Amino acid sequence: MDLFNCPNCNSLFVKTKFRDVCDACYKEEEAQFDQVYDYIRKKSNRMATMVQVVDATGVEEELIIKFVKTGKLRIAQFPNLGIPCEKCGTVIRSGRLCDACSQSIRSGLETFENEEKRRLEIEERDKKNTYFTKDL
Repeated sequence: MDLFNCPNCNSLFVKTKFRDVCDACYKEEEAQFDQVYDYIRKKSNRMATMVQVVDATGVEEELIIKFVKTGKLRIAQFPNLGIPCEKCGTVIRSGRLCDACSQSIRSGLETFENEEKRRLEIEERDKKNTYFTKDL
């Protein structure tokens, strides 16, 4: 078991894979989750955006995002709720990156791999050329 300082109130607590804050802050987060869930589950609020939920409940956006990322709040039923892409901030429904950023990273990796392959081929060719020139 590992002792940590609570990121919210700085008190000591035992961090587990289920809790990343102390008991007091966990209870406060639970109360705030109830506020958010009670708000968005009303039929008239199901189309609310993140900004509207924050304004109506007073719960910080970062905490609502935490609820979504941990799976506590499932946004499948709430089409206007989302989380920001970790690279560009575009609102996404799941994962950590939007499609454009994912594709950009894949493209960059592919380019790097091709350049690395090309570099190795050039080194091989240079070794062969050096080997043949030594024999002359």
